[in-house]
Amino acid sequence: MRPRAQSPSGTDRDTPSKSQRKRDMLALQALGESLLPLADERLQRMPISPELIDAVRSAREIRAHEGRRRQLQYIGRLMRAVDADALRAALDAETREHRVATAVMHAAERWRERIVADDQGLREWLERHPGTRAELDALVPRARRELAAGGPGRAYRELFRTLRDRLA
Repeated sequence: MRPRAQSPSGTDRDTPSKSQRKRDMLALQALGESLLPLADERLQRMPISPELIDAVRSAREIRAHEGRRRQLQYIGRLMRAVDADALRAALDAETREHRVATAVMHAAERWRERIVADDQGLREWLERHPGTRAELDALVPRARRELAAGGPGRAYRELFRTLRDRLA
């Protein structure tokens, strides 16, 4: 059996260097810092300890630069006990949900603008979503009148909600 290869200093090559360990710890700290902007209910869904949740909440309130830096180091230390891959996957899923919801809202806004602007947009919408004809036949004329009278009103907002719900 062959002995394990060792570096000139006599340590095993299988163990990470001090620089690599430091890079790993900084990566965990950065991952912990990415938890700061999450709302509390989203933070509760993450696979992290209650102690880490409290540390993140505390870090949000700290305004002093040095205090915040030290709190982020503490978060990094708590992150050592977290499964980083599971946390990254949970964060990806959370941001994906947010991106999909935002895309649906933007699409509904674009459709509303097209529908209110002319009948061609309304015809295109009804070709794709024929089940919404009854609602839109009442909402579109009211929304157009509101815009002509000086600004968006209740029907304009209801039209958006109807389109968004259908797209979602």
